[in-house]
Amino acid sequence: MALTCPFGRVRNAPIWRIRLRFLDASAGANHASEKRTARIPPLVAHHPASVSRGYGRDVCTIGVRLAEFGVPRVDTRRGALAGRGLGRRGRALCFLRREFLSACTPVIVSVAAGLSLLSLPKAQLMADTKNKSGTKSERRAQFATLSGLPVDRLYTRESLPNWDPEDSLGYPGEFPYTRGIYPTMYRGRFWTMRQYAGFGSAAESNKRYRYLLGKGQMGLSVAFDLPTQIGMDSDHPLALGEVGKVGVAIDSLEDMGVLFDEIPLERVSTSMTINATAAILLCLYVAVAKKQGADLKKISGTIQNDILKEYIARGTYIYPVQHAMRIVTDIFAWCRDLLPKWNTISISGYHIREAGSTAVQEVAFTLADGISYVQAALRAGLPIDEFAPQLSFFFNAHNDLLEEIAKYRAARRLWARIMRDRFQAQDSRSLLLRFHAQTAGSSLTAQQPENNIVRVAIQALAAVLGGCQSLHTNSMDEALALPTEEAALIALRTQQIVAHETGVTNTIDPVAGSYAIETLTNQIEEHAQVYLAKIDAMGGMIKAIEAGFVQSEIQRAAYDFQRSVETKDQIVVGVNDFVTSEERTIPTLHIDAEIERNQVQRLHALRARRDARRTAAALAELERCARSTENLLPAILAAVEANATVGEISDTLRHVYGEYHESVVI
Repeated sequence: MALTCPFGRVRNAPIWRIRLRFLDASAGANHASEKRTARIPPLVAHHPASVSRGYGRDVCTIGVRLAEFGVPRVDTRRGALAGRGLGRRGRALCFLRREFLSACTPVIVSVAAGLSLLSLPKAQLMADTKNKSGTKSERRAQFATLSGLPVDRLYTRESLPNWDPEDSLGYPGEFPYTRGIYPTMYRGRFWTMRQYAGFGSAAESNKRYRYLLGKGQMGLSVAFDLPTQIGMDSDHPLALGEVGKVGVAIDSLEDMGVLFDEIPLERVSTSMTINATAAILLCLYVAVAKKQGADLKKISGTIQNDILKEYIARGTYIYPVQHAMRIVTDIFAWCRDLLPKWNTISISGYHIREAGSTAVQEVAFTLADGISYVQAALRAGLPIDEFAPQLSFFFNAHNDLLEEIAKYRAARRLWARIMRDRFQAQDSRSLLLRFHAQTAGSSLTAQQPENNIVRVAIQALAAVLGGCQSLHTNSMDEALALPTEEAALIALRTQQIVAHETGVTNTIDPVAGSYAIETLTNQIEEHAQVYLAKIDAMGGMIKAIEAGFVQSEIQRAAYDFQRSVETKDQIVVGVNDFVTSEERTIPTLHIDAEIERNQVQRLHALRARRDARRTAAALAELERCARSTENLLPAILAAVEANATVGEISDTLRHVYGEYHESVVI
């Protein structure tokens, strides 16, 4: 007796020998790769009635027996899920499964001579009757990530052609560091939980820092007001109305001492978001640490010190690019021996993303900035492996969960290859992309502000699954004002819940091997490499900035996103859909105008009682160093210890270097 199939007949035989070929069903083509002879037991030739149709009973099904031969698993339904037809052969194989094997059979085989072995998973993705889902209407004609990368209906092994896990993934703590820069990641210790804070006076900010440290925060992240960021003292005419508004006002060593009062700098890691005046604020921090009696080789933290992105996206620059880069590399050299645990720069994609870039642009432009800093340090005579281990990065954590996870992985892998292959770094620490993440301020909405708690939680999860080393979570009220104490505590608790309650930290890199994640990782890396090649062809990042290329690319991306919101292609809950007629109000933080008056009075009192001759001599020495090739940091440290102010030191350098004037890019 024989089984009748639409593609042939199978004869009775005690042992039947057939040739097996592998089928790439998703491509609808039969690829005759390696051939092998398989011995099929007599069970195949029996009448269907004599074959047990129940899975897991005393008689093994055909599929189970054939699975022993280790033939790759291919699913006929992939074609439909990917929007492609299966063809005659695929339809025949579906018929065989329906007619001769149970629905839960894990493996299907066509046993007519010359046909192919086919595998199906035990769990059915969809029934045969749903194969037409590939042609059914969907929510939109095309799906894409937040940055515009196309999103396929289904990702499979075929989505990763020529993908080698050993080369692309490796192991955590090993090149190319796709899976993380440390072997144990969060099984060893959690990321550093920092909450970016600073407002009003140094005394008020100090109270907030001590409050957050008391609630379990692991490190500090200091926000400075705009006058401090652009090198103006609080009594400068242009500082009027801005003192203490978006961060803490710091004019002098006295202010810095109050800011860190009763906070042991040898034990608490501090990050400072400061760029044009980074050298001055770092020297103020070191001077306070010295007063505390701290061992400078033990203090740890980060200064942002990423001046290039100020010309691209943020705008708190002072000096022309060439002179600003000289200060950056002077910091590298000074910290190499004096502050070995200090991160000398946080190369920042965060503000590039906040200005409207895509995830691909964030990676590309950030790493292009990094390349420029490495090149500048090498030109200054610093060996690559002496400064590269102190480089760090700062990325945005945005709403698109899968894209964001992939973004961090792509950036880590790409930077490791750049440092090894382009700059021939030998120290493995030089290859590591250590990064801080902050949730996306630009994603927060003033409407229905409680929704921001959910947004921030998702963004924080993306940063953790992406392997961040430290994290700041925004507060729900930051679209309206600086965060209140209650809102800041909720944001901190969000990190603690992710760390202690979700379970995602219990295994290293739980997303590795996901077809969707690995495909997106590859795409982001490939698109970023295209941008890097363009920038190299233009002569590097500084030339690209001066030509307006980077700024125009970001502007175009920002415009496209805003258009998608206005046309409702991109839904923002509470803004362009799911709106409410009732306006919700929540408590917000208000900065008392009296703070500015008090800060100016403190500044005038300092100038009146300091040793004016000592201060003037220190500033004169700084000017002399600025006109030479000597490292500026020792002279800046001497100036702050002589009670020179941030504005006075900045003005001394302005006198030598001049100021940068932005070119309008349309």
